[in-house]
Amino acid sequence: MNADANALFQPFRLSDLTLPNRLVMAPLTRNRAAEGDVARDITATYYAQRASAGLLISEGSQISHQGQGYLRTPGIYSPEQVAHWRKVTDAVHRAGGRIFIQLWHVGRVSHTSLLPGGAAPVAPSAIRAQTKTFLADGFVDVSEPRALELSEIPGILRDYENAARNAKEAGFDGVEIHAANGYLLDQFMKDGSNRRTDAYGGSIENRARLTVEAAEAVLKVWDKGRVGIRLSPAKVNDAADSNPQALFSHVVERLDKLGLGYIHMIEGATQGDRNAVDVDYAGLRRSFRGAYIANNGYTRDMAAEAVSSGRADLVAFGRLFIANPDLVDRFRLNAPLNEPNRATFYGGGTEGYIDYPSLNEAA
Repeated sequence: MNADANALFQPFRLSDLTLPNRLVMAPLTRNRAAEGDVARDITATYYAQRASAGLLISEGSQISHQGQGYLRTPGIYSPEQVAHWRKVTDAVHRAGGRIFIQLWHVGRVSHTSLLPGGAAPVAPSAIRAQTKTFLADGFVDVSEPRALELSEIPGILRDYENAARNAKEAGFDGVEIHAANGYLLDQFMKDGSNRRTDAYGGSIENRARLTVEAAEAVLKVWDKGRVGIRLSPAKVNDAADSNPQALFSHVVERLDKLGLGYIHMIEGATQGDRNAVDVDYAGLRRSFRGAYIANNGYTRDMAAEAVSSGRADLVAFGRLFIANPDLVDRFRLNAPLNEPNRATFYGGGTEGYIDYPSLNEAA
């Protein structure tokens, strides 16, 4: 093993948590929740299998029924959801792991069939996203949204606070706020999806306001070092900004002042061009005093270079963790990797979920 690769297996101190290595399992929507949008028993197995990661970040979990955007995604707003997530966190902790939950409100990336009373999805502005959601019949166009009233925003913030409290009750080690991928907070931040003229629209400061306030709501419950946030400057789910460098420089500066434990940065287009947007990620990393998790298309060698050079503290992997529950061992040994089966990414049962072999099983 060369010196660069060794960097991936050094411990890292995240606030008062010691992570045994620099590999993070990224949040991954798998659409396998049971009735009531609760985590299933196989979900506990799935995360426990991957507990050797320095940190696990759960799939996005809606903070309210209104925040749901895809079929069979778990929530963190009901007592039943809390109880089922507790089985997951207990399993991960028994396996020696650490797990944060990702708090999610999808905003306009939803469908009326998923929402209470067939209501329209909510958004900063009534602009339909040119993207799709996952329903029983597969991927379909999202529904036309309505603009949130100013009077509704305090309720959204209460939902973040309540979800953060439920996450603590469910035994998570921390929370990640999902402010990326064209979902609600990202929609508010980017001028392509936010045409508001009130305190939450117009200037960069106004468009970033809801993201900052959501973080402040979560910080009422959790110590700041146990709170992270995910960001994506590039266009995702039809949310784009005309000046992403200025926007995200401001956002990261505001988050730094709050003292969050980490920012989790999707560098470039998700599963696409890492240079899809003109943003100085290294500069954003330097302007944030907490940890920096790099994400998007990293290989073992790329991750080793990023960590050994100091460009990132940790590196998150998605599809590689789906197919390789023992990805840490495989990277350590530079062993062959299982190939992920795309046909089983979304929905289904155990196939493509908890049946990928480890190195020992393959041997």
